[in-house]
Parts: sequence; C-alpha cells; structure tokens
Amino acid sequence: MAGPKKALITGITGQDGSYLAEFLLDKGYEVVGMVRRSSTVNFERIAHIQDRVNLVAGDLLDEVSLIRLLQEWQPGEVYNLAAQSFVQTSWNQPVFTGESTALGVTRLLDAIRIANPEIRFYQASSSEMFGKVVEVPQKEDTPFYPRSPYGVAKVYGHWITVNYRESYGLHASSGILFNHESPRRGLEFVTRKISNTAAKIALGVEKKISLGNLDARRDWGYAPDYVKAMWLMLQQDEPDNYVIATGETHSVGEFCKLAFTCVGLNYEDYVEVDKKFLRPAEVDLLVGDPSKAGKVLGWTPDVAFQDLVETMVDADMKLVKAQL
Repeated sequence: MAGPKKALITGITGQDGSYLAEFLLDKGYEVVGMVRRSSTVNFERIAHIQDRVNLVAGDLLDEVSLIRLLQEWQPGEVYNLAAQSFVQTSWNQPVFTGESTALGVTRLLDAIRIANPEIRFYQASSSEMFGKVVEVPQKEDTPFYPRSPYGVAKVYGHWITVNYRESYGLHASSGILFNHESPRRGLEFVTRKISNTAAKIALGVEKKISLGNLDARRDWGYAPDYVKAMWLMLQQDEPDNYVIATGETHSVGEFCKLAFTCVGLNYEDYVEVDKKFLRPAEVDLLVGDPSKAGKVLGWTPDVAFQDLVETMVDADMKLVKAQL
C-alpha cells in the first residue's frame, strides 16, 4: 500500500511556505521543508507546525545538495517558493537576486530531471514580471516588461520552467501570482508596514509612517487563498501557466485609509511620503485576469480586500499589545 503523498517546499519559513505547509498537512501529506544552513533562518511562521514537518538542509545555490535531497526524500511534488523576494533589496543585491531567484530555479529543475523526472514541480512566478504593463488586465500571454532586478530574475525563472517542461517533458507549472498578503507578511513589505504601524500609532508607540508612492495600484489577495491555487496546478493532468489574482486593483493610499479606519484614525494625519522609498523604476498598475484559473482549476479567491486589511490590522493590534 502506498504511503501518504510527499511534498518538498523550498522557502517553507516564508509567508507562502508556511501557509502551503499547513494546507498540505491538512490534506494528509508528508511535508519536507528545505532550509539553508544559516544563522538568520527565522522559524517563527512555522513554529506551530514545526514538529509535523521534516526540515532538511539544502540551498538553491548548490545543485548537488538539491539532487541529494530529492534522492533521499523522494517527494512527488516540489514547490519552489524560495527566492530573494523583496523588490527593494533586489536593487542593492542584483547579482544575489539573480543567483537565487533565476539560476536557483534552473538548479532545482535540473536536479529533478536527474533525480526523478516524474516529480511535479511548481514555480512561484510573479506579477512583477509584467512591470511596465503593456495591457490591462494582465493575462498568461501578456508580454513581460520587468522593472526591477527581481522582476527580471523572475522572468528567467518563469521561462526556464517552460523550457524544461517542453524540452524534458517535466510536469512543471508556473503560477503568476499577483500580490498576496497576510498577517505573516514580512514587515519590509508595504502592506504589513502599514498594518503594523497603524497598530503602533493607535497604541501610542509610533507617531508617523513614511511611505513611497501612494498612487501605486496593486491587485491584492489573501495568501492562504493563493497557496490552494499552487496545489491545484499540480493536480492537473497537464502542466501549464496560470495567473492567480483577484482582478481588482487598489492603491497604497486606499490600503492606508482602510487600515487606519480600522483603528479609528484618519490616515492623512500620520502618513508622509519619503523619496527614499520610491523605486528607481516604478511599477504603477498591476491587475490580473484570473479567468483561466477559474475555468481550468476551479479556483476563486475567498477573502475580499477589505477583509484582508482588517485581518492584518487586527493581528498586528494583538501583536503590538503583546509586546507592550
């Protein structure tokens, strides 16, 4: 009798990795999480499930470690969520971003080709690949025009996934995920910075929040909704690319207004624009067309924008209170 399904998640300690691990555990999977041997790995997001997952050492910069890991654990599914994933950092670390976010995908795909080409592979592509958009909304076949080293690296990772699918017959799918947030989002990301600072201001810990472009518009969804889409892709008979988005767009200013309204404040009294948070090349409007994912995968987002913002602010109010 076959044992439970087994999945390997790279980037398991991140926002998406932690939610995906929970989702797969609930489905009865054995979950293997790859972590780098480094002193900075933060297990906070998976602390509540750490005793239920197998954490193993591996590195996207080292293909031999990946081959060994696949041979030893023999997963049926691999979800590649590891990357240098912060756009702002990619300007300061463009080469490292390329090594991990672009070439790291190649190493993992090649390791799968060598160790077991039957493994089903998910690549975390990004709406940042569209960058300076050439059409609205963005679909699976919209041309890419990345505007940051991160976006450029993600385009490489996306196309090398398609290349290995077509060249070696791998079941390799690419999810072009638009922005997706949650209380587990890193504090360096603008949405979490807003929800966390709004809570701090409401509780008297901070007085102001400095942000970049308040007019930048994004298609924001809820991370747990989006990890379900990743899993659905690997359950299909054929691999493919899918845009995962809400199809709605909201500005950073709108996010601020909602977040501060949650704590009974007017955001205009506390928000200041600081040029240091403006990107060298800005991405002004991202909004995805998720109709293919709806039709083929049966996927639709469950959590609305307002509920997402309220969930994040509520969680940060509890967090900040606990720290006082």
